Amino acid sequence: MTYNCKTPEDVLKAIKHDKIAMIDLRFTDVPGLWQHFSVPPSALDGDSFEDGVGFDGSSIRGFQEIQESDMLVIPDPTSAFLDPFTEAPTLVLICNIRDPVTGQSYSRDARHIAQKAEAYLKQTRIGDTAYFGPELEHFVFNEVRYDQSTNYGYYEIDAVEANWAAARREGPGLGHILRPKEGYFPVPPADVLQDARTEMVLTLEALGIPVEAHHHEVATGGQGEIDMRFAPLTRMADNVMIFKYVVKNVAKKRGMTATFMPKPLFGDNGSGMHVHSSIWQGERPLFAGDGYAGSSEMMRHYIGGLLKHAPALLAICAPTVNSYRRLVPGFEAPVNLGYSQRNRSAACRIPMYSPSPKAKRVEFRCPDPSCNPYLAFAAMLMAGLDGVQNRLHPGEPIDKNLYDLPPEELAKVPSAPGSLEEALNALEGDHGFLLKGDVFTPDVVDTHLSYKRTREVDEMRLRPHPYEFFLYYDV
Repeated sequence: MTYNCKTPEDVLKAIKHDKIAMIDLRFTDVPGLWQHFSVPPSALDGDSFEDGVGFDGSSIRGFQEIQESDMLVIPDPTSAFLDPFTEAPTLVLICNIRDPVTGQSYSRDARHIAQKAEAYLKQTRIGDTAYFGPELEHFVFNEVRYDQSTNYGYYEIDAVEANWAAARREGPGLGHILRPKEGYFPVPPADVLQDARTEMVLTLEALGIPVEAHHHEVATGGQGEIDMRFAPLTRMADNVMIFKYVVKNVAKKRGMTATFMPKPLFGDNGSGMHVHSSIWQGERPLFAGDGYAGSSEMMRHYIGGLLKHAPALLAICAPTVNSYRRLVPGFEAPVNLGYSQRNRSAACRIPMYSPSPKAKRVEFRCPDPSCNPYLAFAAMLMAGLDGVQNRLHPGEPIDKNLYDLPPEELAKVPSAPGSLEEALNALEGDHGFLLKGDVFTPDVVDTHLSYKRTREVDEMRLRPHPYEFFLYYDV
């Protein structure tokens, strides 16, 4: 259940009216995992929304050192919703972070960075609203087991609909299985997750998040997709965090486990997060025009910015070692840094489903759902705005299947980084566009680079796939 709260007073009235037993305060760490702590209603009053509630920031990834650990969460009253999974009535409030000493918003608060990106858009007068619409693919498994020690290491995944389940001896052999790369749009009984995804959709809509469609995805073993309707940048990043929470908890309630890991299965499709974006001025869509595929000059320059900065963007938008087991040349992943209409083998696609100017948008296909959505959407907007400001031409469109091009032609098309290490090096050398308007600060970029290099690139060199991810991340 969602609340249409506007002010702290609205929240306090809802707490009293619905006999709320607990307030859950949530915020996002730098890598993109939701963190939380809970307080009873008696601990929250009107001043809490201005003065904040204290917590220890030294144990949060990418935040403070132990000698400067005191931090504040500032609840956003407009984010309030009733948690659909807790036993006691629990009201969730998404929070920003503030430094109690300086009284300033915390520079490494990802949600604050997203809000600054939206403010910067208005400051440029290019437009006043950036809309984002991500498509989060995910897997729902029946079992996941993993371990590693000095003398052994293993991982084991199981899904009742997967092709490997056909040989199972226990129970009746019904034969309704999905072969690798044949999971797109099958009906039940082959698609065993129809009811689970429907419950996820109904829960999201009850929380005020509109959904356009859900379906099984290409891979065997439980891959699915649920498409949310577009929303302004920060609100959509909030929705992504709620989305992941709902998908994981509905799966758990049904005795299964969900993951947004980019590449959990060898030899089958991985999970991407194709991100649609557009810029508007009031009620006027600015990406519609009479150019290629119905695009405006602004839209083409925006695409030029995405393509120019794509290697650096991927350090934020595809930010894990496992991301580059999905982004592999010659397979289904969009590693070719070109653009086209309808063409899913290009990094940027202009969808052609509708002739309406309001539907005109660009889809950036390289990101995956392991990213921090606040940082990813903000970085994409900043890259696109840089393209508009500098009139970056995206080159000629490529309306061919890039996977079928002869090697000598394909070699002329720039490619995305082949590893997290390459992407991080690209970000280190190209992040000036992120610093405009003080949206990203140098310490945010440095923290991201340092964390990823020490906690992933270095530590993961010796770890097998996909143990690396199930151990270190709750994706």
